[in-house]
Amino acid sequence: MKRRIFTSIFFASLLTLILTFAFVSAILYNNAATSIKREVRNESIYISEAIKSYNENTIDISSYLNSAGAKSLNRITLISSDGTVTYDNFAQIQTMDNHSARPEFIDAMKTGQGEITRFSDTLGESTYYYALKLDNNDVLRIASTTKSILGIVTESIVWFILIFIFIILISLLIARLLTKAVVKPINKLDLDNPLSNDTYEELSPLLLRMEKQKKEIKTRMDELTKTRDDFNFITDNMSEGLVIFSEKGYVLASNKSANKILGISQKQYYLESCRDSSYIELIESSLNGKPHTAKINRSGYTYQLFASPVKEESKNFATVLFITDITEKDQAEQRRKEFSANVSHELKTPLTSILGYAELISKEIAKKEDIPRFGELIHREAARLLQVIEDIIKLSKLDEADLIKEFEDVRLDELCLTVINDLKQKALGYKVKCSFEGQKTIIKGYFPILYEMIYNLCDNAIVYNKAEGSVILTLEKNDNKAVLTVADTGIGIPQEHLPRVFERFYRVDKSHSKDTGGTGLGLSIVKHAASLHDAKIDISSKINKGTKISISFNIN
Repeated sequence: MKRRIFTSIFFASLLTLILTFAFVSAILYNNAATSIKREVRNESIYISEAIKSYNENTIDISSYLNSAGAKSLNRITLISSDGTVTYDNFAQIQTMDNHSARPEFIDAMKTGQGEITRFSDTLGESTYYYALKLDNNDVLRIASTTKSILGIVTESIVWFILIFIFIILISLLIARLLTKAVVKPINKLDLDNPLSNDTYEELSPLLLRMEKQKKEIKTRMDELTKTRDDFNFITDNMSEGLVIFSEKGYVLASNKSANKILGISQKQYYLESCRDSSYIELIESSLNGKPHTAKINRSGYTYQLFASPVKEESKNFATVLFITDITEKDQAEQRRKEFSANVSHELKTPLTSILGYAELISKEIAKKEDIPRFGELIHREAARLLQVIEDIIKLSKLDEADLIKEFEDVRLDELCLTVINDLKQKALGYKVKCSFEGQKTIIKGYFPILYEMIYNLCDNAIVYNKAEGSVILTLEKNDNKAVLTVADTGIGIPQEHLPRVFERFYRVDKSHSKDTGGTGLGLSIVKHAASLHDAKIDISSKINKGTKISISFNIN
Protein backbone atom coordinates (compact mmCIF):
# COMPACT_ATOMS: atom_id res chain seq x y z
CA MET A 1 0.00 0.00 0.00
CA LYS A 2 2.76 2.44 0.97
CA ARG A 3 4.56 1.83 -2.33
CA ARG A 4 1.40 2.39 -4.34
CA ILE A 5 0.67 5.63 -2.51
CA PHE A 6 4.27 6.78 -2.99
CA THR A 7 4.23 5.91 -6.71
CA SER A 8 0.88 7.63 -7.27
CA ILE A 9 1.92 10.79 -5.46
CA PHE A 10 5.34 10.83 -7.18
CA PHE A 11 3.95 10.61 -10.69
CA ALA A 12 1.15 13.05 -9.87
CA SER A 13 3.67 15.53 -8.48
CA LEU A 14 6.05 15.00 -11.40
CA LEU A 15 3.26 15.48 -13.95
CA THR A 16 1.99 18.54 -12.11
CA LEU A 17 5.44 20.15 -12.03
CA ILE A 18 6.13 19.32 -15.68
CA LEU A 19 2.76 20.66 -16.83
CA THR A 20 3.19 23.76 -14.67
CA PHE A 21 6.65 24.35 -16.10
CA ALA A 22 5.34 23.83 -19.63
CA PHE A 23 2.36 26.13 -19.21
CA VAL A 24 4.39 28.85 -17.48
CA SER A 25 7.04 28.62 -20.19
CA ALA A 26 4.41 28.87 -22.92
CA ILE A 27 2.77 31.86 -21.23
CA LEU A 28 6.10 33.61 -20.73
CA TYR A 29 7.06 32.90 -24.33
CA ASN A 30 3.75 34.25 -25.59
CA ASN A 31 4.11 37.32 -23.41
CA ALA A 32 7.61 37.84 -24.75
CA ALA A 33 6.40 37.43 -28.34
CA THR A 34 3.58 39.91 -27.73
CA SER A 35 6.04 42.34 -26.19
CA ILE A 36 8.35 42.00 -29.22
CA LYS A 37 5.49 42.61 -31.61
CA ARG A 38 4.49 45.70 -29.67
CA GLU A 39 8.06 47.01 -29.72
CA VAL A 40 8.35 46.33 -33.48
CA ARG A 41 5.14 48.20 -34.17
CA ASN A 42 6.20 51.13 -32.02
CA GLU A 43 9.58 51.23 -33.73
CA SER A 44 7.78 51.17 -37.10
CA ILE A 45 5.69 54.15 -36.07
CA TYR A 46 8.70 56.11 -34.82
CA ILE A 47 10.71 55.48 -38.01
CA SER A 48 7.72 56.18 -40.28
CA GLU A 49 7.16 59.51 -38.55
CA ALA A 50 10.81 60.38 -38.94
CA ILE A 51 10.70 59.47 -42.66
CA LYS A 52 7.56 61.55 -43.09
CA SER A 53 9.27 64.54 -41.48
CA TYR A 54 12.27 64.18 -43.71
CA ASN A 55 10.08 63.89 -46.85
CA GLU A 56 8.14 67.05 -45.95
CA ASN A 57 11.43 68.94 -45.60
CA THR A 58 12.78 67.40 -48.79
CA ILE A 59 15.73 66.08 -46.89
CA ASP A 60 17.48 62.93 -47.98
CA ILE A 61 16.49 60.20 -45.60
CA SER A 62 19.35 57.84 -46.52
CA SER A 63 21.62 59.20 -43.82
CA TYR A 64 18.86 58.82 -41.24
CA LEU A 65 18.08 55.24 -42.21
CA ASN A 66 21.76 54.34 -42.16
CA SER A 67 22.11 55.87 -38.71
CA ALA A 68 18.90 54.26 -37.34
CA GLY A 69 19.64 50.90 -38.98
CA ALA A 70 23.11 50.75 -37.47
CA LYS A 71 21.74 51.30 -33.97
CA SER A 72 18.62 49.13 -34.21
CA LEU A 73 18.73 45.45 -33.27
CA ASN A 74 15.80 44.79 -35.58
CA ARG A 75 15.95 44.45 -39.36
CA ILE A 76 14.74 47.62 -41.17
CA THR A 77 13.71 47.30 -44.79
CA LEU A 78 12.30 50.03 -47.06
CA ILE A 79 10.37 48.73 -50.08
CA SER A 80 9.09 50.82 -52.98
CA SER A 81 5.52 50.45 -54.22
CA ASP A 82 6.63 48.04 -56.97
CA GLY A 83 8.28 45.69 -54.47
CA THR A 84 11.85 46.79 -55.05
CA VAL A 85 13.98 46.94 -51.87
CA THR A 86 15.52 50.39 -51.56
CA TYR A 87 17.09 49.93 -48.11
CA ASP A 88 17.98 47.08 -45.75
CA ASN A 89 20.29 47.31 -42.79
CA PHE A 90 21.03 43.53 -42.71
CA ALA A 91 21.69 42.78 -46.40
CA GLN A 92 22.86 44.23 -49.73
CA ILE A 93 19.81 45.48 -51.65
CA GLN A 94 21.38 44.47 -54.98
CA THR A 95 21.18 40.79 -53.96
CA MET A 96 17.61 40.92 -52.66
CA ASP A 97 14.59 39.70 -54.58
CA ASN A 98 11.50 41.72 -55.33
CA HIS A 99 9.19 41.71 -52.31
CA SER A 100 5.94 42.42 -54.11
CA ALA A 101 4.77 38.83 -53.46
CA ARG A 102 5.42 38.90 -49.77
CA PRO A 103 2.19 38.56 -47.73
CA GLU A 104 3.02 41.37 -45.33
CA PHE A 105 3.78 43.71 -48.34
CA ILE A 106 0.54 42.81 -50.04
CA ASP A 107 -1.48 43.40 -46.83
CA ALA A 108 0.26 46.72 -46.21
CA MET A 109 -0.50 47.93 -49.77
CA LYS A 110 -4.11 46.97 -49.31
CA THR A 111 -4.87 47.91 -45.71
CA GLY A 112 -1.98 50.12 -44.72
CA GLN A 113 -0.27 47.50 -42.54
CA GLY A 114 0.54 43.84 -42.61
CA GLU A 115 2.28 41.29 -40.38
CA ILE A 116 3.43 37.73 -40.51
CA THR A 117 5.56 35.33 -38.44
CA ARG A 118 7.85 32.90 -40.17
CA PHE A 119 9.45 29.85 -38.47
CA SER A 120 12.70 28.27 -39.34
CA ASP A 121 12.83 24.63 -38.18
CA THR A 122 16.43 24.37 -39.26
CA LEU A 123 17.63 27.36 -37.27
CA GLY A 124 15.04 26.98 -34.55
CA GLU A 125 14.10 30.69 -34.98
CA SER A 126 10.90 32.67 -35.28
CA THR A 127 10.87 35.97 -37.23
CA TYR A 128 8.09 38.52 -36.86
CA TYR A 129 7.58 40.89 -39.85
CA TYR A 130 5.54 44.07 -39.58
CA ALA A 131 4.93 46.21 -42.70
CA LEU A 132 3.59 49.78 -42.59
CA LYS A 133 2.54 51.76 -45.70
CA LEU A 134 4.02 55.26 -45.84
CA ASP A 135 2.37 58.34 -47.31
CA ASN A 136 4.51 58.08 -50.46
CA ASN A 137 3.26 54.49 -50.98
CA ASP A 138 6.57 53.04 -49.92
CA VAL A 139 6.39 50.23 -47.34
CA LEU A 140 8.49 50.24 -44.21
CA ARG A 141 9.05 46.73 -42.89
CA ILE A 142 10.68 45.95 -39.55
CA ALA A 143 11.52 42.36 -38.53
CA SER A 144 12.54 40.96 -35.16
CA THR A 145 13.98 37.47 -34.87
CA THR A 146 13.75 35.41 -31.66
CA LYS A 147 14.37 31.78 -30.77
CA SER A 148 11.34 29.50 -31.03
CA ILE A 149 10.39 27.23 -28.07
CA LEU A 150 12.14 24.31 -29.79
CA GLY A 151 15.14 26.50 -30.39
CA ILE A 152 15.21 27.69 -26.82
CA VAL A 153 15.01 24.04 -25.64
CA THR A 154 17.72 22.92 -28.02
CA GLU A 155 19.99 25.83 -27.13
CA SER A 156 19.44 25.32 -23.37
CA ILE A 157 19.28 21.50 -23.28
CA VAL A 158 21.73 21.24 -20.36
CA TRP A 159 19.69 23.64 -18.27
CA PHE A 160 16.51 21.83 -19.18
CA ILE A 161 18.05 18.50 -18.10
CA LEU A 162 19.14 20.03 -14.81
CA ILE A 163 15.69 21.54 -14.32
CA PHE A 164 14.09 18.14 -15.13
CA ILE A 165 16.31 16.38 -12.60
CA PHE A 166 15.46 19.05 -10.06
CA ILE A 167 11.76 18.55 -10.77
CA ILE A 168 12.16 14.76 -10.28
CA LEU A 169 13.94 15.28 -6.97
CA ILE A 170 11.27 17.73 -5.83
CA SER A 171 8.61 15.20 -6.87
CA LEU A 172 10.36 12.42 -4.93
CA LEU A 173 10.60 14.60 -1.86
CA ILE A 174 6.98 15.69 -2.10
CA ALA A 175 5.85 12.08 -2.68
CA ARG A 176 7.84 10.82 0.28
CA LEU A 177 6.57 13.54 2.62
CA LEU A 178 2.97 13.13 1.50
CA THR A 179 3.20 9.32 1.72
CA LYS A 180 4.46 9.54 5.28
CA ALA A 181 1.75 12.04 6.13
CA VAL A 182 -0.95 9.82 4.58
CA VAL A 183 0.30 6.51 5.97
CA LYS A 184 1.26 7.70 9.45
CA PRO A 185 -2.32 7.84 10.84
CA ILE A 186 -3.01 4.44 9.28
CA ASN A 187 0.12 2.91 10.83
CA LYS A 188 -0.90 4.26 14.21
CA LEU A 189 -4.31 2.61 14.06
CA ASP A 190 -5.12 0.61 17.20
CA LEU A 191 -6.51 -2.52 15.59
CA ASP A 192 -7.32 -4.01 18.99
CA ASN A 193 -9.71 -1.12 19.59
CA PRO A 194 -10.81 0.06 16.12
CA LEU A 195 -13.44 2.52 17.38
CA SER A 196 -10.94 4.37 19.57
CA ASN A 197 -9.00 5.68 16.54
CA ASP A 198 -9.25 9.32 15.49
CA THR A 199 -8.26 9.20 11.82
CA TYR A 200 -9.65 9.75 8.35
CA GLU A 201 -13.40 9.90 8.17
CA GLU A 202 -13.27 7.68 5.09
CA LEU A 203 -11.89 4.84 7.24
CA SER A 204 -14.87 4.86 9.61
CA PRO A 205 -16.86 2.17 7.71
CA LEU A 206 -13.75 -0.01 7.64
CA LEU A 207 -13.12 0.47 11.36
CA LEU A 208 -16.74 -0.28 12.18
CA ARG A 209 -16.52 -3.44 10.10
CA MET A 210 -13.27 -4.39 11.81
CA GLU A 211 -14.83 -3.92 15.24
CA LYS A 212 -17.74 -6.13 14.25
CA GLN A 213 -15.47 -8.79 12.79
CA LYS A 214 -13.24 -8.60 15.87
CA LYS A 215 -16.20 -9.39 18.12
CA GLU A 216 -17.28 -12.23 15.82
CA ILE A 217 -13.75 -13.64 15.70
CA LYS A 218 -13.40 -13.39 19.49
CA THR A 219 -16.70 -15.19 19.97
CA ARG A 220 -15.69 -17.95 17.56
CA MET A 221 -12.21 -18.20 19.06
CA ASP A 222 -13.71 -18.53 22.53
CA GLU A 223 -16.01 -21.27 21.26
CA LEU A 224 -13.15 -23.05 19.49
CA THR A 225 -10.90 -22.71 22.54
CA LYS A 226 -13.61 -24.09 24.80
CA THR A 227 -14.27 -26.94 22.37
CA ARG A 228 -10.56 -27.68 22.11
CA ASP A 229 -10.08 -27.51 25.89
CA ASP A 230 -13.09 -29.74 26.43
CA PHE A 231 -11.80 -32.20 23.84
CA ASN A 232 -8.30 -32.17 25.35
CA PHE A 233 -9.71 -32.56 28.85
CA ILE A 234 -11.85 -35.51 27.79
CA THR A 235 -9.15 -37.24 25.74
CA ASP A 236 -6.39 -36.63 28.30
CA ASN A 237 -8.53 -38.12 31.06
CA MET A 238 -9.54 -41.14 29.03
CA SER A 239 -8.09 -44.42 30.16
CA GLU A 240 -8.24 -45.44 26.50
CA GLY A 241 -5.52 -44.29 24.12
CA LEU A 242 -6.31 -42.10 21.12
CA VAL A 243 -3.88 -41.37 18.28
CA ILE A 244 -4.42 -39.58 14.95
CA PHE A 245 -1.96 -40.39 12.16
CA SER A 246 -1.45 -38.32 9.00
CA GLU A 247 -1.66 -39.78 5.52
CA LYS A 248 2.09 -40.42 5.63
CA GLY A 249 1.97 -42.16 8.98
CA TYR A 250 3.13 -39.34 11.26
CA VAL A 251 1.46 -38.63 14.60
CA LEU A 252 -0.75 -35.53 14.42
CA ALA A 253 -2.27 -35.81 17.90
CA SER A 254 -2.31 -38.22 20.82
CA ASN A 255 -3.62 -38.25 24.38
CA LYS A 256 -1.77 -39.07 27.60
CA SER A 257 -2.91 -42.69 27.70
CA ALA A 258 -1.60 -43.35 24.20
CA ASN A 259 1.69 -41.67 25.05
CA LYS A 260 2.02 -43.88 28.12
CA ILE A 261 1.02 -47.11 26.37
CA LEU A 262 3.00 -46.74 23.14
CA GLY A 263 5.61 -44.19 24.20
CA ILE A 264 4.39 -42.10 21.29
CA SER A 265 4.98 -38.36 20.69
CA GLN A 266 3.93 -35.61 18.30
CA LYS A 267 5.28 -35.72 14.70
CA GLN A 268 6.75 -39.15 15.35
CA TYR A 269 6.61 -41.79 12.62
CA TYR A 270 4.40 -44.72 13.50
CA LEU A 271 7.29 -47.21 13.29
CA GLU A 272 9.36 -45.30 15.86
CA SER A 273 7.15 -46.03 18.87
CA CYS A 274 6.27 -49.71 18.52
CA ARG A 275 7.78 -52.53 16.48
CA ASP A 276 5.10 -55.11 17.26
CA SER A 277 4.16 -56.86 14.02
CA SER A 278 0.43 -56.76 14.84
CA TYR A 279 0.60 -52.99 15.45
CA ILE A 280 2.53 -52.36 12.21
CA GLU A 281 0.11 -54.50 10.19
CA LEU A 282 -2.84 -52.67 11.77
CA ILE A 283 -1.55 -49.16 10.94
CA GLU A 284 -0.48 -50.07 7.39
CA SER A 285 -3.85 -51.67 6.71
CA SER A 286 -5.68 -48.55 7.90
CA LEU A 287 -3.43 -46.22 5.90
CA ASN A 288 -4.41 -48.29 2.84
CA GLY A 289 -8.09 -47.69 3.58
CA LYS A 290 -8.96 -50.94 5.39
CA PRO A 291 -10.12 -50.86 9.05
CA HIS A 292 -8.30 -53.34 11.25
CA THR A 293 -8.11 -54.64 14.82
CA ALA A 294 -5.22 -56.19 16.71
CA LYS A 295 -4.13 -57.24 20.18
CA ILE A 296 -0.71 -56.41 21.65
CA ASN A 297 1.06 -56.91 24.98
CA ARG A 298 3.00 -54.04 26.50
CA SER A 299 4.66 -53.98 29.94
CA GLY A 300 2.55 -56.87 31.23
CA TYR A 301 -0.73 -55.38 29.99
CA THR A 302 -2.94 -56.51 27.11
CA TYR A 303 -4.39 -53.89 24.75
CA GLN A 304 -6.99 -54.07 22.01
CA LEU A 305 -6.22 -51.76 19.05
CA PHE A 306 -8.85 -50.44 16.62
CA ALA A 307 -7.63 -48.51 13.55
CA SER A 308 -10.08 -46.73 11.26
CA PRO A 309 -9.13 -45.01 7.96
CA VAL A 310 -10.24 -41.41 7.42
CA LYS A 311 -10.52 -39.80 3.98
CA GLU A 312 -11.71 -36.35 2.99
CA GLU A 313 -10.50 -34.78 -0.25
CA SER A 314 -7.07 -36.32 -0.75
CA LYS A 315 -6.45 -39.66 -2.40
CA ASN A 316 -4.70 -41.13 0.64
CA PHE A 317 -6.06 -42.12 4.04
CA ALA A 318 -5.35 -40.77 7.50
CA THR A 319 -5.86 -43.06 10.51
CA VAL A 320 -7.55 -42.85 13.90
CA LEU A 321 -6.19 -45.39 16.40
CA PHE A 322 -8.17 -46.31 19.52
CA ILE A 323 -6.42 -48.30 22.27
CA THR A 324 -8.34 -50.14 25.01
CA ASP A 325 -6.85 -51.85 28.04
CA ILE A 326 -8.35 -55.35 28.08
CA THR A 327 -5.94 -56.79 30.63
CA GLU A 328 -8.64 -57.49 33.22
CA LYS A 329 -11.02 -58.73 30.58
CA ASP A 330 -8.34 -60.95 29.11
CA GLN A 331 -7.32 -62.21 32.52
CA ALA A 332 -10.97 -62.73 33.47
CA GLU A 333 -11.47 -64.74 30.32
CA GLN A 334 -8.37 -66.75 31.14
CA ARG A 335 -9.56 -67.26 34.71
CA ARG A 336 -12.97 -68.30 33.43
CA LYS A 337 -11.38 -70.92 31.24
CA GLU A 338 -9.15 -72.06 34.07
CA PHE A 339 -12.13 -72.05 36.45
CA SER A 340 -14.20 -74.12 34.05
CA ALA A 341 -11.34 -76.57 33.63
CA ASN A 342 -10.69 -76.68 37.39
CA VAL A 343 -14.38 -77.13 38.24
CA SER A 344 -14.62 -79.92 35.71
CA HIS A 345 -11.50 -81.52 37.18
CA GLU A 346 -12.53 -81.04 40.84
CA LEU A 347 -16.00 -82.46 40.21
CA LYS A 348 -14.94 -85.17 37.81
CA THR A 349 -12.18 -86.61 40.00
CA PRO A 350 -14.33 -87.50 43.06
CA LEU A 351 -17.24 -88.55 40.86
CA THR A 352 -14.97 -90.91 38.94
CA SER A 353 -13.79 -92.44 42.22
CA ILE A 354 -17.36 -92.73 43.53
CA LEU A 355 -18.61 -94.32 40.30
CA GLY A 356 -15.67 -96.75 40.22
CA TYR A 357 -16.05 -97.97 43.80
CA ALA A 358 -19.85 -98.07 43.52
CA GLU A 359 -19.60 -100.14 40.34
CA LEU A 360 -17.24 -102.62 42.04
CA ILE A 361 -19.68 -103.00 44.90
CA SER A 362 -22.85 -103.16 42.74
CA LYS A 363 -21.42 -105.85 40.47
CA GLU A 364 -20.15 -107.80 43.49
CA ILE A 365 -16.65 -107.69 42.11
CA ALA A 366 -15.21 -106.31 45.34
CA LYS A 367 -14.36 -108.68 48.15
CA LYS A 368 -16.52 -108.54 51.23
CA GLU A 369 -13.66 -107.40 53.39
CA ASP A 370 -12.98 -104.48 50.95
CA ILE A 371 -16.57 -103.22 50.92
CA PRO A 372 -16.22 -101.18 54.17
CA ARG A 373 -13.02 -99.59 52.86
CA PHE A 374 -14.68 -98.80 49.51
CA GLY A 375 -17.64 -97.38 51.35
CA GLU A 376 -15.31 -95.12 53.34
CA LEU A 377 -13.62 -93.99 50.16
CA ILE A 378 -17.00 -93.26 48.54
CA HIS A 379 -18.01 -91.27 51.62
CA ARG A 380 -14.77 -89.29 51.64
CA GLU A 381 -14.95 -88.45 47.91
CA ALA A 382 -18.65 -87.51 48.25
CA ALA A 383 -17.77 -85.21 51.16
CA ARG A 384 -15.00 -83.67 49.07
CA LEU A 385 -17.41 -83.20 46.17
CA LEU A 386 -19.94 -81.61 48.48
CA GLN A 387 -17.27 -79.27 49.88
CA VAL A 388 -16.34 -78.12 46.38
CA ILE A 389 -19.99 -77.46 45.53
CA GLU A 390 -20.54 -75.58 48.80
CA ASP A 391 -17.46 -73.42 48.20
CA ILE A 392 -18.61 -72.64 44.65
CA ILE A 393 -22.02 -71.66 46.00
CA LYS A 394 -20.36 -69.44 48.60
CA LEU A 395 -18.32 -67.69 45.90
CA SER A 396 -21.42 -67.21 43.75
CA LYS A 397 -23.22 -65.72 46.72
CA LEU A 398 -20.34 -63.32 47.35
CA ASP A 399 -20.80 -61.94 43.83
CA GLU A 400 -24.30 -60.80 44.73
CA ALA A 401 -24.35 -57.10 45.65
CA ASP A 402 -27.58 -57.53 47.60
CA LEU A 403 -25.62 -58.92 50.54
CA ILE A 404 -24.69 -55.36 51.52
CA LYS A 405 -28.32 -54.82 52.53
CA GLU A 406 -27.91 -57.53 55.15
CA PHE A 407 -24.93 -55.87 56.86
CA GLU A 408 -25.18 -55.49 60.64
CA ASP A 409 -22.97 -54.73 63.62
CA VAL A 410 -20.62 -57.65 64.16
CA ARG A 411 -18.39 -58.20 67.22
CA LEU A 412 -15.24 -59.17 65.36
CA ASP A 413 -13.40 -60.22 68.54
CA GLU A 414 -16.18 -62.64 69.51
CA LEU A 415 -16.23 -64.02 65.98
CA CYS A 416 -12.49 -64.71 66.14
CA LEU A 417 -12.90 -66.61 69.43
CA THR A 418 -15.70 -68.68 67.90
CA VAL A 419 -13.49 -69.68 64.97
CA ILE A 420 -10.60 -70.63 67.31
CA ASN A 421 -12.94 -72.83 69.35
CA ASP A 422 -14.43 -74.46 66.23
CA LEU A 423 -10.95 -75.37 64.97
CA LYS A 424 -9.54 -76.50 68.32
CA GLN A 425 -9.93 -80.22 67.58
CA LYS A 426 -8.51 -79.91 64.09
CA ALA A 427 -5.54 -77.99 65.47
CA LEU A 428 -4.90 -80.70 68.03
CA GLY A 429 -4.96 -83.28 65.24
CA TYR A 430 -2.23 -81.36 63.40
CA LYS A 431 -0.37 -80.67 66.67
CA VAL A 432 -0.70 -76.92 66.12
CA LYS A 433 -1.34 -74.40 68.88
CA CYS A 434 -3.98 -71.68 68.12
CA SER A 435 -4.37 -68.45 70.09
CA PHE A 436 -6.23 -65.13 69.87
CA GLU A 437 -5.22 -61.68 71.06
CA GLY A 438 -7.43 -58.64 70.65
CA GLN A 439 -9.89 -56.16 72.07
CA LYS A 440 -13.52 -55.43 71.59
CA THR A 441 -14.11 -54.42 67.98
CA ILE A 442 -17.40 -53.77 66.16
CA ILE A 443 -17.66 -53.44 62.37
CA LYS A 444 -20.47 -53.41 59.83
CA GLY A 445 -20.61 -56.68 57.96
CA TYR A 446 -22.34 -59.92 57.01
CA PHE A 447 -21.72 -62.40 59.81
CA PRO A 448 -21.77 -65.70 57.83
CA ILE A 449 -19.28 -64.41 55.27
CA LEU A 450 -16.97 -62.93 57.92
CA TYR A 451 -17.03 -66.28 59.70
CA GLU A 452 -16.10 -68.12 56.48
CA MET A 453 -13.28 -65.66 55.82
CA ILE A 454 -11.66 -65.99 59.25
CA TYR A 455 -12.31 -69.74 59.33
CA ASN A 456 -10.59 -70.30 55.97
CA LEU A 457 -7.56 -68.19 57.00
CA CYS A 458 -7.13 -70.09 60.26
CA ASP A 459 -7.88 -73.45 58.62
CA ASN A 460 -5.16 -72.87 55.99
CA ALA A 461 -2.75 -71.75 58.73
CA ILE A 462 -3.34 -75.06 60.57
CA VAL A 463 -3.30 -77.37 57.55
CA TYR A 464 -0.14 -75.90 56.01
CA ASN A 465 1.71 -75.63 59.33
CA LYS A 466 4.36 -77.80 60.88
CA ALA A 467 3.99 -80.15 63.83
CA GLU A 468 4.35 -78.24 67.09
CA GLY A 469 3.76 -75.07 65.13
CA SER A 470 1.50 -72.16 66.08
CA VAL A 471 -1.26 -69.97 64.66
CA ILE A 472 -1.70 -66.53 66.19
CA LEU A 473 -4.90 -64.59 65.43
CA THR A 474 -4.70 -60.91 66.44
CA LEU A 475 -7.14 -57.99 66.23
CA GLU A 476 -5.91 -54.40 66.54
CA LYS A 477 -7.43 -50.92 66.21
CA ASN A 478 -5.46 -48.22 64.43
CA ASP A 479 -6.72 -44.87 62.97
CA ASN A 480 -10.35 -45.95 62.53
CA LYS A 481 -9.13 -49.26 61.16
CA ALA A 482 -9.56 -52.77 62.52
CA VAL A 483 -6.66 -54.97 61.45
CA LEU A 484 -7.19 -58.73 61.60
CA THR A 485 -3.95 -60.72 61.27
CA VAL A 486 -3.40 -64.49 60.96
CA ALA A 487 0.25 -65.51 61.36
CA ASP A 488 1.56 -69.07 61.26
CA THR A 489 4.88 -70.86 61.49
CA GLY A 490 4.17 -73.14 58.55
CA ILE A 491 5.81 -74.13 55.30
CA GLY A 492 5.42 -70.68 53.70
CA ILE A 493 4.62 -69.66 50.12
CA PRO A 494 7.24 -68.93 47.41
CA GLN A 495 7.34 -65.26 46.42
CA GLU A 496 6.44 -65.94 42.77
CA HIS A 497 3.14 -67.54 43.86
CA LEU A 498 1.97 -64.80 46.21
CA PRO A 499 0.15 -62.70 43.52
CA ARG A 500 -1.95 -65.71 42.49
CA VAL A 501 -2.84 -67.47 45.75
CA PHE A 502 -6.23 -65.72 45.86
CA GLU A 503 -7.27 -67.06 42.45
CA ARG A 504 -9.92 -69.73 42.31
CA PHE A 505 -8.60 -73.31 42.42
CA TYR A 506 -5.01 -72.06 42.45
CA ARG A 507 -2.68 -74.35 44.41
CA VAL A 508 0.98 -73.80 45.14
CA ASP A 509 1.61 -77.52 45.69
CA LYS A 510 -1.13 -79.68 44.19
CA SER A 511 0.19 -82.89 45.71
CA HIS A 512 0.15 -81.41 49.24
CA SER A 513 -3.31 -79.91 48.66
CA LYS A 514 -4.61 -83.31 47.66
CA ASP A 515 -3.34 -84.78 50.91
CA THR A 516 -4.98 -82.02 52.93
CA GLY A 517 -8.25 -82.25 51.04
CA GLY A 518 -8.31 -78.59 50.03
CA THR A 519 -10.52 -77.37 47.17
CA GLY A 520 -8.37 -74.38 46.17
CA LEU A 521 -11.25 -71.98 46.84
CA GLY A 522 -10.52 -70.99 50.45
CA LEU A 523 -8.35 -67.93 49.81
CA SER A 524 -10.56 -66.93 46.86
CA ILE A 525 -13.49 -66.81 49.30
CA VAL A 526 -11.31 -64.68 51.61
CA LYS A 527 -10.51 -62.24 48.78
CA HIS A 528 -14.17 -61.86 47.74
CA ALA A 529 -15.30 -61.48 51.34
CA ALA A 530 -12.71 -58.71 51.90
CA SER A 531 -13.84 -56.97 48.71
CA LEU A 532 -17.48 -57.18 49.84
CA HIS A 533 -16.56 -55.46 53.13
CA ASP A 534 -14.29 -52.88 51.41
CA ALA A 535 -11.30 -54.30 53.27
CA LYS A 536 -7.68 -54.51 52.12
CA ILE A 537 -5.55 -57.67 52.20
CA ASP A 538 -1.81 -57.75 52.76
CA ILE A 539 0.19 -60.99 52.57
CA SER A 540 3.81 -61.82 53.30
CA SER A 541 5.54 -65.16 53.53
CA LYS A 542 8.92 -66.84 53.85
CA ILE A 543 9.70 -70.44 52.98
CA ASN A 544 9.79 -72.71 56.06
CA LYS A 545 9.23 -69.73 58.35
CA GLY A 546 5.54 -69.08 57.89
CA THR A 547 2.91 -66.84 56.36
CA LYS A 548 1.24 -63.68 57.61
CA ILE A 549 -2.06 -62.38 56.17
CA SER A 550 -3.58 -59.09 57.38
CA ILE A 551 -7.04 -57.75 56.58
CA SER A 552 -7.81 -54.09 57.29
CA PHE A 553 -11.48 -53.16 57.92
CA ASN A 554 -12.99 -49.68 58.16
CA ILE A 555 -14.62 -48.89 61.51
CA ASN A 556 -17.73 -46.72 61.17
